[in-house]
Amino acid sequence: MKRILVLLAITTVSMAASVSAAQAEVVTNETVSYAYSGFVDCANGGAGELLTGTIDVHNLITSTVNGNVDSWQFQFQPRGSLVGRITGDTYRLTGVTRGSYNDIQQSGVYTLTYVNIYQLIGPGPGNNVRVREVAHMTLDGDDVVVRHDDLSIGCT
Repeated sequence: MKRILVLLAITTVSMAASVSAAQAEVVTNETVSYAYSGFVDCANGGAGELLTGTIDVHNLITSTVNGNVDSWQFQFQPRGSLVGRITGDTYRLTGVTRGSYNDIQQSGVYTLTYVNIYQLIGPGPGNNVRVREVAHMTLDGDDVVVRHDDLSIGCT
């Protein structure tokens, strides 16, 4: 009987804790299409080329309020095909940007951290572009500190 009472007490505490725990609310979950045109140095065998096309971006944003902290998580996934204006070569876009934004309410402190990785994949060697960026920003009152920990753009 004592074991049953202990088990019942643990179950009740666990259920109460799970009910009061903060849960993420989906703020945005949509796919948006964008017309794109941009010059890519790696295209056209390294001579560069204007690429145009449509990019579909899946946007997912969630929010969680826990005590006095408002936390947002976001993820953007671009997909699409771009065509070279000179060569007619098709480039595939793939990637992801993930990050978090935190607002410590009534303190005036906000933080933003994100990782952005995407690739344009073209035909043959040397036509691909890879972008990788990691950044962090803190806003504390009127002071803004932006720190790019890592940014690399290269042809592969």
